[in-house]
Amino acid sequence: MSRRDWTREERILAMNLYCRLPFGKLHSSNPEIIALAHAIDRTPSSVAMKLCNLASLDTAHQERGVKGLSGASKGDRAIWNEFHDDWDRLAVESESLREQFQLDTDDDSDEEMSDLPLQEYRGEIDATATVKVRRAQRFFRRSVLASYDSKCCITGIGVSQLLIASHILPWAKYPEHRTDPRNGFCLSRLHDAAFDRGLITFDEDFRLVLSAVLNDATSNQTMAASFKAFEGQSIELPSRFRPSEKYVKQHRESIFVDR
Repeated sequence: MSRRDWTREERILAMNLYCRLPFGKLHSSNPEIIALAHAIDRTPSSVAMKLCNLASLDTAHQERGVKGLSGASKGDRAIWNEFHDDWDRLAVESESLREQFQLDTDDDSDEEMSDLPLQEYRGEIDATATVKVRRAQRFFRRSVLASYDSKCCITGIGVSQLLIASHILPWAKYPEHRTDPRNGFCLSRLHDAAFDRGLITFDEDFRLVLSAVLNDATSNQTMAASFKAFEGQSIELPSRFRPSEKYVKQHRESIFVDR
């Protein structure tokens, strides 16, 4: 294969894949990297290198003392910034490209798309809008679960069928943050339901806080084991896309039921 410049579409696909893969899986033998390489007529090594170049731009890795390669180009930085400036548009565009390049053979499973009832969408009411919603939610779920290594950040549960990419600021009320991975926690379905209804939240140090409603219910053994046992403990923070402290504060002040 001849060496050639990366196109904008190829960089978008690479950024999408960077978001959906845990950092430890950015290697040329990864099946998803191989699939993308074949789709865009490049070698798996070149795709893996591109992902590591993108990793070098990730402040989360820099803060942890982990560095990617140092060869990020001007084009890489442009795509990185484009995603961070408009997650919603780039999430949908990148998922659309994955479909065009036939990279998604099992992404539309009912289990994966059950995180968000489609009727909650308040945009255009037509088939096109529904497709956009599914693409946006698919990107968000994959990005959040990959960042948390597919484990509930409270309990450590690692069964994907029991996990939700939980929005800190609700999907319907905050459309500008719908696909921002920093607006997400990976939670079990039980803890997602509690978080969504304001029965739990997190403090400034990402420690679990229970509402009075839950504290009153922890005389029940199951409730105590599911919630009281983790009260005051810090969650397992993600390897990247650290949840926005601003979003979490807004959840505490506007959604949490402190009574």
